[in-house]
Amino acid sequence: MSRIGRMPVAIPAGVTVTIAEGNEVTVKGPKGTLNRVLPKEMDIKLEDGQVVVSRPNDLKKMKSLHGLTRTLIHNMVIGVSEGYTKTLEINGVGYRAQKAGKKLTLTLGYSHPVEMDDPEGIETKVDGNKIIVSGISKEKVGQYAAEIREKRKPEPYKGKGIKYADEVIRRKVGKTGKK
Repeated sequence: MSRIGRMPVAIPAGVTVTIAEGNEVTVKGPKGTLNRVLPKEMDIKLEDGQVVVSRPNDLKKMKSLHGLTRTLIHNMVIGVSEGYTKTLEINGVGYRAQKAGKKLTLTLGYSHPVEMDDPEGIETKVDGNKIIVSGISKEKVGQYAAEIREKRKPEPYKGKGIKYADEVIRRKVGKTGKK
């Protein structure tokens, strides 16, 4: 049986979980509300302050959906109670970020500044050479952080570009001159 799928999802104080018809799960918490339609095959139940996910049979597809469904519910509960953040770092001479309202302006060595609008439910903050992306949906936070990083990926020779704070860039040795 799925080790992750078997584990119940604990619901912290201040968070309410409702399961509607067709496995539509709505999670309300202090930070906001998330809802998602989960696979109909899975059996999702609320049992004494915990969400329990079980599968109907041991087919390969059901096994893979079991852990996924439980993890999606867990991510929603964490999102509405604590929220998610991703930190990006900008490295490079003249590379910088500015924030004006909901618009993030990046100066990344191109002939023009790159402007990005914060998506619905996502907030960005600029702190020196760091960009902090935060929100309640783990999926949206990760996607927007990846889109920002995509504007100038870190290069392996000098390490210039936008990287995640916990990312390690594998460095390469540059050219050597003839003797």
